Amino acid sequence: MSAAEQEPSGWRAPILAQFSREIAAVARLTIVADPDELLTEPGTIEGIRKRGFEIVPFDDHVAFRYAYERRFRQVWDTGASTNLVVVLRASRSDLNELPFDLLEQARRDRRLLSFSLGEIFPSLAPHVLAELDRADLDAVHVAQDLYQPGTLGENASRDFLLRNVFRIDSAQIHNEVDLLRALLRHHYAAKILPDSLADRFIRLLRVSPRFQTWPLEAIVPSRVKFFEFLQERWPIFLQRRIVSGSSEVHETPEPYGLRQPGPVDLPFDHEDVRVYMDNLFTDGLLMPAKGIPQSSVSGTWMVIGVAGAPSEDQAERLRRLLLLHEAHEPGSGADHHEWIQVAARWAEIIAARWAVSDSVDIDDVRRFESAHDRIQERFRSWLISHYAALHSLSYLPRPVMLHQVPRYLAHRALTNGSSRLAVLVVDGLAMDQWAVIRQQIQDQRNWVSDESGLFAWIPTLTSVSRQSIFAGNPPFYFAASLDTTRKEEQHWKRFWEDRGVRQDAVAYVCQGTQETDQSLITRAQEAVDQSRCRVLGIVMGTIDQMLHGTVTGTDGLHASVRHWGLRGALRNLIENLLAGGFEIVLTADHGNVEGVGIGKPNVGVTAEERGERVHVFRDHNLRFRISETYPRSIEWPSIGLPEDYLALMAPAGGAFITKGRRTVAHGGICLEEVIVPFARITRPS
Repeated sequence: MSAAEQEPSGWRAPILAQFSREIAAVARLTIVADPDELLTEPGTIEGIRKRGFEIVPFDDHVAFRYAYERRFRQVWDTGASTNLVVVLRASRSDLNELPFDLLEQARRDRRLLSFSLGEIFPSLAPHVLAELDRADLDAVHVAQDLYQPGTLGENASRDFLLRNVFRIDSAQIHNEVDLLRALLRHHYAAKILPDSLADRFIRLLRVSPRFQTWPLEAIVPSRVKFFEFLQERWPIFLQRRIVSGSSEVHETPEPYGLRQPGPVDLPFDHEDVRVYMDNLFTDGLLMPAKGIPQSSVSGTWMVIGVAGAPSEDQAERLRRLLLLHEAHEPGSGADHHEWIQVAARWAEIIAARWAVSDSVDIDDVRRFESAHDRIQERFRSWLISHYAALHSLSYLPRPVMLHQVPRYLAHRALTNGSSRLAVLVVDGLAMDQWAVIRQQIQDQRNWVSDESGLFAWIPTLTSVSRQSIFAGNPPFYFAASLDTTRKEEQHWKRFWEDRGVRQDAVAYVCQGTQETDQSLITRAQEAVDQSRCRVLGIVMGTIDQMLHGTVTGTDGLHASVRHWGLRGALRNLIENLLAGGFEIVLTADHGNVEGVGIGKPNVGVTAEERGERVHVFRDHNLRFRISETYPRSIEWPSIGLPEDYLALMAPAGGAFITKGRRTVAHGGICLEEVIVPFARITRPS
């Protein structure tokens, strides 16, 4: 028995016990009824894969039959061995939806399985557990084993989870400092609190008259609204401290025109709150107050929250960001959530670095470059071990990979009653460029943005990754069009038609190579003005065109992005969509990274794709020969791709161009290429 199969422990043990090399030797097909989506959890997926099984979800008949016939049936017919796990996200009674031939084979081998939360966590109410992100189940298992709570009802289960998984205990919250500390800890960690747990916490707090004026219904479940609540009150806090010259709080009847209601005075200077303030401003979760002289708070802890000279602010912020990054660099046990948070902070570091490129201290430059080398190597190692499991994860509570975006939108349309939905793909927009644009429009925008990140498809090419957004499937399912984007509109309309949306209610607008931003905005507005349009897909291509024309590296690209952001095209497009009643998801198909030429492979016409960061081959031997010429290059496995779509990546910091030449490109597996922005944009409620 291999190390991967020895003594499975934890809550996954009863699942992984059903998958072993011995079982694989006698049963090549397993069907699992998985109503609680336990087989969308990364550790479970990786454990099953390490035991020699491949998981394929059964989402619809056509897509599944295509995958089954191409990837398994044809292999079995040749006598080769491969082990398939078909997962139905439904109860065992719904297994009859599956093709009859598969059901018969699984029944014959006694490989019809089912797993549920109720069986694995018998102490807790199953439908309360079902609301959790599956990544939280490890903490649930530890707490259940440690405290042995017995059988709990619904509210007792919620209290147990709040206390032991989210570290929120209403019994320990006696005053506003306690409440702020609990919310700061929770929201800074970017954990998603399920609705019923948030409601339970709010009801328990409302018992106390102390919190009656607090906007708990807004700031407990919503990270965006909580930080907006703090942002609005920070300048007031500063003004009062400056005027009073002390920590005394004065009552003021003025409403201040606050968007978030509730108490005006917050105890930012309490030691339990202050401990978070530096990081909030450093990470960009709060913005320094303007219009207040920095000299008035010089020498105090408050200085980080007051805007000064932009170049000095950015240089100091870069130092603080690098310190934060070094203190929280991801280890080998990091999960995809942690890497998304790392990517967000690294984006802020890059934005700060190139905002003051001419005045950065040489020691800070060295620290930046050293951190960059470390993060790329750690990310490469993590991707090799974990990337194959990502496409099987659930798209709820938010998507993990780009192809899940339309599925997430369809779920919102079904459950939240969202009447008009738009996905805005800013082609080539890296998270660091989004950080630049977001800072520029911070004071001008009239919307709220709930932000995270997504994993692009690898290789990070437009025809692979962007096409997956509009197809709603991994690239394997549109193998015939992997070399073009011309089928995107067809994919987009088919996806929504399969979910009951009429074709004339679905629109797609893509910016042409030489088309101006204003022309794109005008065409998008025509779709918005069509009352029957319910779903709109837009591709904005200006950033991608910029990066392909950049010869001065990341600093030159950032200068172009800052100029483009100030012109306001993206902001105007977002405003027009919101004015038309659309809820918007903004994302990108891939990011970009600077590289220096390591030489051009001599492949003639034998390479299917010859990008600056990746070459694609159809022949294993040819790819291997080229990789030997470039010993640091990466032979990427065909994950989610056709078996004969063979990518060879340039190493981090390199590009398949003339030696020594600088470029900004995409196609590889650097952090800046793979994790892209994901922002859900709405009008403030």
